Amino acid sequence: MSILGRVTVLPHLPKAIERLDELAHNLYWTWSPEARELFRELDGSLFEALGNNPVVLLRDISQARLEEAARDPMYLANYQAVMAAFDTYQQRDAWFANSYGGKNHVYAYFCAEYGWHEAVALYSGGLGILAGDHTKAASDIGVPLVGVGLWYPEGYFHQRIEADGGQEAVYQRKSPYELPLHAVMDSKGNEVRVSVAIQGRDVQLRAWRVQVGRVSVYMLDVDLPENAPEDREVLKRLYGGDQRTRIAQEIILGIGGVRLLRALNISPTTWHMNEGHSAFMALERCRELVEKGVPFDTAREVVASNTIFTVHTPVAAGNDGFPFDMVGQFFGGFWGSLGLNQQAFYDLGRHDVGWGPIFSMPALALRFASGRNGVAELHGDTSRRIWNDLWSEVPTEEVPIGHVTNGVHSATWIAPELQAVVETVLPKNWLENVDDKTMWQAVKNLNDKTLWESRKEVKARSLRFLRRRVRRQLTRHGVTPTVMQGAQELFDSTTLTIGFARRFATYKRATLIFRDLDRLANIINNPAMPVQMVFAGKAHPADKPGQSLISIIHNLSKDPRFSGRLLFVEDYDMAIGRALTRGVDVWLNNPRRPLEASGTSGQKAAMNGILNLSILDGWWPEGYDGHNGWAIGDGSSNAVLEGDNSEDKIDAADADALYDLLEREVAPLYYNRDEEGVPHDWLARSKDAIATISPAFSAQRMVKDYVTTYYAPASERFAVMSANHNEAAKELATWRKNVAQNWHSVYISAKATEDKIRNIGEEIELEAILYPRDLQDTELCVEVVYSLEQDNLEHDLRTFRMTCQESFSDGGQRYKAHFKPELSGRLVYGVRVYPVNGSLASPFDAHAIRWA
Repeated sequence: MSILGRVTVLPHLPKAIERLDELAHNLYWTWSPEARELFRELDGSLFEALGNNPVVLLRDISQARLEEAARDPMYLANYQAVMAAFDTYQQRDAWFANSYGGKNHVYAYFCAEYGWHEAVALYSGGLGILAGDHTKAASDIGVPLVGVGLWYPEGYFHQRIEADGGQEAVYQRKSPYELPLHAVMDSKGNEVRVSVAIQGRDVQLRAWRVQVGRVSVYMLDVDLPENAPEDREVLKRLYGGDQRTRIAQEIILGIGGVRLLRALNISPTTWHMNEGHSAFMALERCRELVEKGVPFDTAREVVASNTIFTVHTPVAAGNDGFPFDMVGQFFGGFWGSLGLNQQAFYDLGRHDVGWGPIFSMPALALRFASGRNGVAELHGDTSRRIWNDLWSEVPTEEVPIGHVTNGVHSATWIAPELQAVVETVLPKNWLENVDDKTMWQAVKNLNDKTLWESRKEVKARSLRFLRRRVRRQLTRHGVTPTVMQGAQELFDSTTLTIGFARRFATYKRATLIFRDLDRLANIINNPAMPVQMVFAGKAHPADKPGQSLISIIHNLSKDPRFSGRLLFVEDYDMAIGRALTRGVDVWLNNPRRPLEASGTSGQKAAMNGILNLSILDGWWPEGYDGHNGWAIGDGSSNAVLEGDNSEDKIDAADADALYDLLEREVAPLYYNRDEEGVPHDWLARSKDAIATISPAFSAQRMVKDYVTTYYAPASERFAVMSANHNEAAKELATWRKNVAQNWHSVYISAKATEDKIRNIGEEIELEAILYPRDLQDTELCVEVVYSLEQDNLEHDLRTFRMTCQESFSDGGQRYKAHFKPELSGRLVYGVRVYPVNGSLASPFDAHAIRWA
C-alpha cells in the first residue's frame, strides 16, 4: 500500500454544547471541578487515558457521543450551570478593580516555565508551579497581568524507574494544537512574528497564547520552517542542552519577550522577572530607549524604576551564569547598540562566584531592578547574605532585597471533598476571599467525624490513583502475576501515611529518614502504630547524585523490612502532586537549612488537613504555630551555604529529631482514637492547619503582596521617571554620576563615647565631623547605627539620624546625636554617611556609603 497523505477530521460540537471548545481552551477548567466533570461525563475513561486533556478529548471523542450529550437534559443542565459560572467569573468585579480602579496599570510577568496542569507540561518543578498559581490567582482577583514564557515541544522529561532503581529520562513531543493554546494572529489573520539575533543569525519567533481565566500568557516558539535546523531545536526541551542552549533560550525569553509585547501593542507599566532566566529583558528595554536617543545611564534609570526581580534558589547550581567569552559570542553587536564598550557590558552582569567572575544572570537582574524579593522571610535573609557583596559596606539586614512568601492557588490544590466540607462553615464566596484570616477561624468549628470521613475518602481515592500508577510501572518491568496482584492491594488506607514529593536535589535530603534503618524499621512495623511512606520526585538528567537517592529509595522498597510499607512512584507530575498533597496524613520536608527557598507542597498539604513534619526552613518558620504540625529541630542547625564541614553532624541531629517526633508524638497522636475510630486530638491539629495555612499562604495573598509592595509602586515610579521625556531619570542619572565621581573625596570621622554602663533610657551623645567636599550641595544622611554585640552591626539594626550643628571655614561640618538606645545589653555602634535621593527605591542603590 502507498499512503498518499494525511488529514485530521474533528468531531463537530452540536450547537447546544458548542462552547465546550471555548471552555477547553481556557485553563479555568484546571481549577473548576464542575468544569472538569463536564468533560469527564462525556467519556471518563478516554479523558483519563488522554491525560485529562479536554482539547484532545474533543478531538478524539465520537460524534455520536457528542450528539447524545447534547440531547441529555441532565448533561445540558450541568453544561449551562458551568458556562454561567464561567461567564460570571470572567465578568465579575474583583479586588484589583476595587483597590486600584482607574489606574492604567499592566504588569508583565516573565518566567521560563509554567505549571498549570499535567496536560500542559511546561514545568519542571516548584518554579513552574508557582508561576502557574501566580497567573491563576491574578485572574481570580482581576490583576492586569500578562505572562511571557517559552514553548517547549518536548517539555520536561517523563521519568521511568527501571527495575534496578535507575532513572531514565523519556521525552514526548507535543503539538501545540493538542493543547489549550491559541496561535497569536494579527488583525489580518497572519501569525505575529518577531525576531532575535543568536550568534549572528536572525531567528524568527511566533507565539502561542494560553488563556488562564482572565490572564493571557504568551509562549514564544522557534519551530518555524524559515529558521535554521539548529535554531528550531533551541527550545526543544525545558532546561535541556548545554550552556549555549541555555543562553539562547534566555535571549529568546528576555529579548524576544519584550519584542513580542511591543508587536502586540502591550505596554507594561511594571516588568517582573521571576528568576534570572529573563534578565536580558532589561537590556532590551534599555536598547529601545538608547535607539531613541536616550543616553544609556538615563535609560537604565527608566528601566530599573519599574523592574521587579524575584530571587529563587540559594544553591549555586540553580543560578545561571555564563563565561564572558560565550556572552561575547552571543552579544557581539549588542553592546554597541547600548552605547557601551565590551568591558562595560560585561560589568553589567559581573559577579565573582568564588572561583572567579562570570556573567551572572541574577546579578544582572539585581542591578536592573528597583524592587527585589526572596520567596519567604528566611529566604529574604539568606538572599541578602548571598548578594551582600553587590552592596559594599551595607549591613546584611539593609541589603535592598525584601520578601514575598510564596502561596498556592487554593481552588487548584484543595480536594473537592475538602472544599465541600469547609463550605459548610464558610461563606458561599469563600474562594473569592481566601486570604481572609478571620473567615477561616470557622473551620475550627467543623465536626470532627465529618472532617475525618472526608479525609478518609480523599485518602482512599488518592491511594487508588497511586496503585494505578504503580501497576503501569510494574507492567513495564514485566513482573509476575503474584507481584501484580500485590500491587492491587498496595498500601492500607487506615495506616498512617507519610508523603515526600519534590525535586531530588541533594540538599533536600530525600534519604534523611533512612539514616538509621533499624530504628526506622521499628517505627514503621510497630504492630500497634504502623507507618507507610510514599515518595515521588525527579532528579535532573545531569544530576547523578540526585538520581542515586532515587535508586536508594526504590531498592529499599524491596528490603523485607520495608516491603509493603515503602513506595516510590515514578514520573512525578501535578497529578501525583495532587494525590499526595491531598491523600497522605503527614507531609515530610527535611532540606538542609537554609537552602530551601520557600517550598509550597507543604502549604497544599496543610490546606487539605495534612500535618507538616518539617525542618524550620523555607515557608515553615512563618507557618508553624506549635499546634498545626511539627518542627524537626529548633532551626538552629544552619548549614553554611558553601563548604560546610559539619553537614554530617547536622544530618545526624535532624534525623534523630525526626525519629523522636515519629515515635513520641506523630504516630501516638494519629492512633489515639475514640470508640468510633475518630482521632480527635489529631483532627484538632488538622483543623488548625487548615485555618492558619489556607489564608496566610494562598496565592491570592501572595499576588496582592506583589501588587501593593512591588507592582503598583513600580508603575508609579515609572510614570514619574518617564514623564517629560524622562526628565526625572536624566536628573537621577546625573546625580548618580556626580556621586560616583566624587564619593572618594568624602571624609567622615567620629569619636567613640566612653565605654561605661548606662541605664536604659539614659541619653548617649555622639559627635561626627564630615567633609562632603565636592558633594557639599548633595543631601547626605549622617546617622548612628547600633545593634547588640552578637549581631555585629549586621542584624536587628537601629538607626538614629545625626543633625548638623555647625559648619567650619575649611568645609567641615559638625554633626551630633543625642539618643536613647532602644536595646539593652552589650551594644556596638558606628557612624556612617550616604547620599540621599528620593527617586531611589532604596538609598543604598546609590552604592555610596562611608563609615567613620
